[in-house]
Amino acid sequence: MTETGIFRLSERVFRPWKNGGGQTAEIAVAPAGAGFEDFEWRISTALVAASGPFSAFPGVNRVLTVLEGGAMILTVGDQERRLDAASQPFAFSGDEPAAALLEGPALLDFNVMVRRPLTASVVRGPLDPGRGTDGQRARLALLLEDRAGLVRLDLVDLGAAAPELVSALAGALVLDVLIAG
Repeated sequence: MTETGIFRLSERVFRPWKNGGGQTAEIAVAPAGAGFEDFEWRISTALVAASGPFSAFPGVNRVLTVLEGGAMILTVGDQERRLDAASQPFAFSGDEPAAALLEGPALLDFNVMVRRPLTASVVRGPLDPGRGTDGQRARLALLLEDRAGLVRLDLVDLGAAAPELVSALAGALVLDVLIAG
């Protein structure tokens, strides 16, 4: 992160998944520097290049959104859901076994994970800087279009970014992330 509240796509580094079955690029985590076992919340992107299981995250709720590439059938417990770049964000429990079956080429997805009792909501649409609730821990926006000198897939921490930037992003197409609890 070079500027306050801005996590640039160009600075992401992909590393193996917790279970080694894919690659992930952590974008933001709280508390800062937390690992897989002690984060309160974590936001990342993942490259899913092959069918297979997802890492287990007991005690964690997840929201996954396909950003680009092919489609997958995500099986969580005994439920199946087809997800592609047009799908709405999909929430599921990290307690349940999860696996992806790719229907075509590799895909890039966006992941929001919160350790209970925290909650997360992810909404695709135009950014409304006034959205929020009592108990809000964090409010972030993943840009789905270039805007205000930022590029598609940059992430903005709306609570830490300059107010002028947040105003300039109003109406931009985003994945709007609200973490509360």
